[in-house]
Amino acid sequence: MLPRKRAAGEEVAGVVAGDSFLKKHRTDCLISSASEGVDNNHHPPSAMDCEANGNNPPEIDEDLHSRQLAVYGRETMRRLFASNVLISGIKGLGAEIAKNLVLAGVKSVTLHDEETVDLWDLSSNFFLSEDDVGKNRALACVQKLQELNNAVTINTLTEEFTKEHLSDFQAVVFTDISLEKAIEFDNYCYNHQPPISFIKSEIRGLFGNIFCDFGPAFTVTDVDGKDPHTAIIASISNDNPALVSCVDDERLEFQDGDLVVFSEVKGMTELNDGKPRKVKNARPYSFCLEEDATNFGPYLRGGIATQVKQPKLLKFKPLSDALRDPGDFLLSDFSKVDHPQLLHVAFQALDKFRNDFGRFPATGSEDDARELIALATSINESMGEGRLEEINEKILRHFASGSRATLNPMAAIFGGIVGQEVVKACSGKFHPLFQFFYFDSVESLPTEVLEASDLLPANSRYDAQISVFGSKLQRQLEEAKVFIVGSGALGCEFLKNLALMGVSCSRRGKLVITDDDVIEKSNLSRQFLFRDWNIGQAKSTVAASVASTINPSLHIEALQNRASPETENVFDDSFWEGLDVVINALDNINARMYVDQRCVYFQKPLLESGTLGALCNTQMVIPHLTENYGASRDPPEKQAPMCTVHSFPHNIDHCLTWARSEFEGMLEKMPTEVNNFLSNPAEYTSSMKTAGDAQARDLLERVVECLDVGRCETFQDCITWARLKVDVYFPRGFCHEYWCTILVRPKTLPEASAIHVDRSILKAENFRISVPKWANSPGEFADAVDRVLVPDFEPRKGVKIVTDEKATSLSATSIDDGAVISDLIAKLEECSRLPPRFRMNPIQFEKDDDTNYHMDLISGLANMRARNYGIPEVDKLKAKFIAGRIIPAIATSTAMATGLVCLELYKVLAGGHKVEDYRNTFANLALPMLTMSEPVPPKVIKHLDMAWTVWDRWAVHGDLTLRELLRWLKDKGLNAYSISCGTSLLYNSMFPRHKDRLDKKVVDVAKEVAKLEVPSYRRHLDVVVACEDDEDNDIDIPLVSVYFK
Repeated sequence: MLPRKRAAGEEVAGVVAGDSFLKKHRTDCLISSASEGVDNNHHPPSAMDCEANGNNPPEIDEDLHSRQLAVYGRETMRRLFASNVLISGIKGLGAEIAKNLVLAGVKSVTLHDEETVDLWDLSSNFFLSEDDVGKNRALACVQKLQELNNAVTINTLTEEFTKEHLSDFQAVVFTDISLEKAIEFDNYCYNHQPPISFIKSEIRGLFGNIFCDFGPAFTVTDVDGKDPHTAIIASISNDNPALVSCVDDERLEFQDGDLVVFSEVKGMTELNDGKPRKVKNARPYSFCLEEDATNFGPYLRGGIATQVKQPKLLKFKPLSDALRDPGDFLLSDFSKVDHPQLLHVAFQALDKFRNDFGRFPATGSEDDARELIALATSINESMGEGRLEEINEKILRHFASGSRATLNPMAAIFGGIVGQEVVKACSGKFHPLFQFFYFDSVESLPTEVLEASDLLPANSRYDAQISVFGSKLQRQLEEAKVFIVGSGALGCEFLKNLALMGVSCSRRGKLVITDDDVIEKSNLSRQFLFRDWNIGQAKSTVAASVASTINPSLHIEALQNRASPETENVFDDSFWEGLDVVINALDNINARMYVDQRCVYFQKPLLESGTLGALCNTQMVIPHLTENYGASRDPPEKQAPMCTVHSFPHNIDHCLTWARSEFEGMLEKMPTEVNNFLSNPAEYTSSMKTAGDAQARDLLERVVECLDVGRCETFQDCITWARLKVDVYFPRGFCHEYWCTILVRPKTLPEASAIHVDRSILKAENFRISVPKWANSPGEFADAVDRVLVPDFEPRKGVKIVTDEKATSLSATSIDDGAVISDLIAKLEECSRLPPRFRMNPIQFEKDDDTNYHMDLISGLANMRARNYGIPEVDKLKAKFIAGRIIPAIATSTAMATGLVCLELYKVLAGGHKVEDYRNTFANLALPMLTMSEPVPPKVIKHLDMAWTVWDRWAVHGDLTLRELLRWLKDKGLNAYSISCGTSLLYNSMFPRHKDRLDKKVVDVAKEVAKLEVPSYRRHLDVVVACEDDEDNDIDIPLVSVYFK
């Protein structure tokens, strides 16, 4: 299951065969740069630009880009599809930016580089191999870059870059350019009409910077990317100012100054005019309007207030002005408040050094470091009031020594940030970086002092990394034993990073990656190691194979096992004990918690990270230094009460939750229940009689419905069932007197609605009935529906609508349940005369297959329900995000998260770092915001002269009896009164009979009482002991491991 290789001579899309790969720029869909009377504001390109030139914007492949669409939306994606981007300098940083933009789906990416590949490039540019040394960088990267997304045109430019090239692009990025040239190009972009977004970024060893200039007037259409806040109205006063009170099921998120529009207000209809009104005096459940409502009609009921998101105009300064007056820097680490200003000077000094000497400062050279410090001091003095009072020479020495190196983790971090800034420039989505960002990770350096000899190149692909960290740490990286759990978006990025860093790239090292999932089309927009020909193959196998092409020395093993209690025979004690570090690349809490528990148990470092759209976070879990992952948990997501979802929805989420519940109930759970009955009717009916409760009654009612009125033998039967089911969900023109007693805002009555073809087709699949071709013909299907005889609607009698928001079931127990169950069983026996071995076909919900009608049915049901309740409807894509519980994901935040983790990996494998050297990170690329902090130390428990944390595990060696174990604890000043293993109690001092066990071996008692099966590879048994001190105070002690072998 290896990636398919291209056949020899196969043409790569976007690359022209011949003497040169250089292509002419595509300009057929660019914004005009020479039109008269053009608006001076910089508006991001629109899909309309292509239409104006006679070209239609390309259709968005929703299967491929579904996770990205959940972050950006269609309009932003269309703008990206119309954008042409230049990336100049294709070392590690340029390659990362290009990768992220091609995955995002811009119209074209032009790679500019005039230099050739050398060995130093191989530690940061994953498109390159040793065979590429001596070739032009841009040309060497183009083929592999094109494979990421054939819809993006990849151009190359290998000649000297001039201002005349700039007008072909909406955004330009320079990663290796002198300040003189940068100022020249930026001034051209700034004064161009419309302005061209200019980004300059550099990474020098463990230091990096970004500068953004999007022109004199750039419009941000959506500052944070969040959906507008809404509120359900409870009352509005006829006052000046009007007081708006809202239902108290959720706190309001409006702030003073926000603009809101009103809809569906009954009575005070003057507010439904669509006019934005300003909020003031915002409180948790109410706010005031800057509006005189004394002459408005009296408020009756209903109404929704929706936030109106306002565009923001930003006025950027050109680079020449910003260098002298940089303004506020984006600060990422409050322990380094003075570093941005220092690095602002340092990068200018480095540019001057390179201009004067034609090279970088030599690695470990004190003379070159002094020269750079002198240049920095001179530049600092010219900064006027913004100058530093003192220059930190130690940091500048580190900066000078490693300035030639491009490190992969730094490239990943800055590639993610810059890639996101390009998306902002092209779309107006999210707030741009304004304007400078400086970052360093000097705390990642080894704790011991590095001699100049340690930094000498070894003529290897790791020379850039050696020039910063030394040869000793490089050997430690190569000999590391690493376990990566997960091979999705994070896992692909980690594999790429580790292969470039040389981790586990010797025979003494080993990298194990596991993932039980297979590749789907929706993975390809961010899980960049996979190609379309890999769909259906195992993720871990393909990822490991591709990672080995990045670095053939990578010693990797790919497994398809889920890390869980069920696979502890695979990931056994010896496996965990042999690891140096564990890296999580997971997407669910339960798996993270399990891996965390294993790492705590075996005292292994765990590097944790996660993403959610433009958000990402990292957490370092280091034995004895930090708290573990499970020490703190996010609060559970708030869920709507069952009665709200089933009877009183007031937003589209409620409707979609209901629709998916109905889908699973009708098409999966009930057919499964029918099959349970058909497998053993006698046993099934007996168990229902024994239960005799409301749940049993409800299950039987549904089984009877499936096999009686819901039973289908032809496709026309399926249409009849679907048509009649509509009147069950959406009865026409009914009203039940009971509603009048329970309608309290925001509860509203449903109205009438129509039918879907989707339910008929899925019902046919349930009964294994073939679907005729005419089912997809609207006219013929309508004729079939017209043939259905629809009886007049009659409300069910005795229906009680659940209004208790704490209720967990819609069924209510009745004294007649037993009798009803008996009647249902009798009816079931009558309608169960079916063909031999007949079984229904349960349908499991699958959101990512647009041909299976699943999302068609769910979105249709939800929108019908929304229409009934006066709730705004959504399209199928939005329904897919909500009902499919799709986690928004983009390549930029994923790359950034993994780069941050890999900076911490240097510290873990080097050893000797204190807790203050490690960093946890939270970032929001939309704002942008980057917050780094020291990890929280573990909670310490003290007793007598002992102290321990969650990381400690007490080991006692010998095949002990219970009495000997109690004595061992007594010697520590602890009186044990209870010993348990798993869920079984081995000993408790309160039970006299337990004293008979005192002289038995602990392991024998566990086998006898807990029915424990001790695997042959297991040398110990873990027990939980409850203890008191001599004053009867409970003492929480660590897990006790009895090594009986």
